[in-house]
Amino acid sequence: MNKVLKIAVLSLMLVAGLAACSSPTEPSSNSAAPDFKLADLNGNTVALSDLRGKPVLLNFWATWCPPCREEVPLIEEINQEWTSKGLVVLTVSLDDSADTVKDFVQNYGLTFTVLHDREQRVAQTYGIQGIPTTLFIDKDGNIRARTVGAFPNKAAIETGIKKIMP
Repeated sequence: MNKVLKIAVLSLMLVAGLAACSSPTEPSSNSAAPDFKLADLNGNTVALSDLRGKPVLLNFWATWCPPCREEVPLIEEINQEWTSKGLVVLTVSLDDSADTVKDFVQNYGLTFTVLHDREQRVAQTYGIQGIPTTLFIDKDGNIRARTVGAFPNKAAIETGIKKIMP
C-alpha cells in the first residue's frame, strides 16, 4: 500500500510540474486586466489602474516555488534593462509572510516592485492556477499574453514584452 501511495503522489507531482511548465497561451481577445490594489513590501499601496499608459509585466510567484526562484534573476535582468524604456515590472508574491518575501528580495538584490497577496485574492481574480504565471499588459490595460511556467531565458520574456511595448 505504501508503494502505491508513493506512486500516486509522484504522479500528481509530475502532472502539476507539467502544468507549471506549459507554453505561453494567447488570450482569445484583448481582455481588460482587472484592477487591483495591493501593498508593496514597504506598505505603500499600488493600484494597477495607476499604471495606465504604461506597459506592465505582471508576474505571480512565491519564494517556496523552485521554478519561481530560478526565474527571479531573469525578471531582475528585464527590470534593469527595460524600465528605462517604459516597462513597469510588477510582481505579486503569494507567500504567507511578508518578512519571508522581504528577506528573499534582500538576499537576491531585487529592485523590481514586489506586492504581497497573502490571501491570494488578486491571484484568484486573475485565475492563477500555477506559478510562476506572467501576464503582459499593454498601455491601455489589456492583457496581450499570459505565460504559465518559468521562462527558460531572457529572450523568452522579451517575446512577450515586444507584444506590449509601443
